[in-house]
Amino acid sequence: MNPSVYLYTGPELGEKNDAVDALRQSLKKKFGSSDDFVYYAADVRIQDVVSQLRTESLFTPATFILLRNAETIKLKDDIELLGSWISNPSENNVLVLVSDEISVDPKLDKLIPKENKRIFWEMDDSRKESWVNNFFRKNGYYIEPDAVQTILDMVENNTAELKGECARFLLCFPKDHSISAADVENILAHNREESAFTLFDAMADGETSAARRFENSLAILQKILMTKNSSPVMLLSGLASCFRKLSLWKMLNSDGNTPDEGIMRSNGFTSKKARAQYSRASRVWTAGQCMAVISLISRTDMEIRSAGSAFVQVQLELLLYQIILKKGAYCSDYE
Repeated sequence: MNPSVYLYTGPELGEKNDAVDALRQSLKKKFGSSDDFVYYAADVRIQDVVSQLRTESLFTPATFILLRNAETIKLKDDIELLGSWISNPSENNVLVLVSDEISVDPKLDKLIPKENKRIFWEMDDSRKESWVNNFFRKNGYYIEPDAVQTILDMVENNTAELKGECARFLLCFPKDHSISAADVENILAHNREESAFTLFDAMADGETSAARRFENSLAILQKILMTKNSSPVMLLSGLASCFRKLSLWKMLNSDGNTPDEGIMRSNGFTSKKARAQYSRASRVWTAGQCMAVISLISRTDMEIRSAGSAFVQVQLELLLYQIILKKGAYCSDYE
């Protein structure tokens, strides 16, 4: 077993973050301390990451590097460079490749020992209900069944989001309080943080007109950009992930028949909420339009990186216009 490199993929952020933290703590326990770094594959040169892994620190005995968005590592030279380190790693330096996608480039995947790879799937509905009930019970609260379902309808399908949102109730109510669906509406609906995933949900709401979807999406985009730590690059990465997953959904359902439970789960569609969301979205965009949208997102990402922050909001608004009103078609002028 190679204890220096790991690959963690999949949409379940909470359990994945816990596994990453366990590796980090294990390294600290073994060597006493470590320098910890977090990079995004699209924003860092792989040769710089490998150089850091090969360099012994003068002040700390170990180095821990978390490299996110590993699905974007596709260049042959980058993969070969990582392979050269993985084949001869230093015991006191650890690299963890992380992706919210199910898989990474096959050539990169082959470099990672099988025992060091793990896919973190979304929880199914029964596990999520149990997780929420256990969270409140351990903290001395009772939550009504309707309130549990309301939380699951409003929160992203991973334990990291669930934990953050459920923790709000501990600050708002005394122990022994019975949390109702009305409490959930008051706490979460009025204080919900917007993200790429809530933005996608608004864009994909086929029950409203394209003009209204565009208006709602612009409002959500504005809220996202006003948050303290907003990142256009991360927003675009999240949207691209949603549309890649939508493309997968359309491929699985291309023959008009619903795939069996095993196929749906193995491809990351474990919850009723996710299936309903992508079913709605599949009626808004065709398979070809999905690919065009992914291309537009990539183009916008490159334009923002090259042009800087001066026109970020205009570029993102134009992207939403092209996705929602033009169905993925590029327009040279803002109409």
